[in-house]
Amino acid sequence: VQLQASGGGLVQAGGSLRLSCAASGSSFRVAGMGWYRQVPGKQRELVADITTGGGANYGDSVKGRFTISRDNAKNTVYLQMDALKPEDTAVYYCYAVVQGASDYVHYWGQGTQVTVSS
Repeated sequence: VQLQASGGGLVQAGGSLRLSCAASGSSFRVAGMGWYRQVPGKQRELVADITTGGGANYGDSVKGRFTISRDNAKNTVYLQMDALKPEDTAVYYCYAVVQGASDYVHYWGQGTQVTVSS
């Protein structure tokens, strides 16, 4: 399974960006999907995750500003980021939990840079 993320870039504070992440491969079933972010020197932080049924969970710092969604038919997860702040600057990583024969495996995307200028 491979994950391809896109949509990062440079934006001014108060602006918006939309990230996408598509899972591809053969004969796999995706369970949960989501996004983490990481700033150099800090631990990776949960941004949001979403179940196959659409149940979403958000990190405290992004609640009310970010919205996660997914298209199960396309195995794609989206992150709509509004009211961006300079502290949202980070590399954003998507992930997918894939159901295997006897367990679940996490797969990660390559990361996409989001930079918010003040």
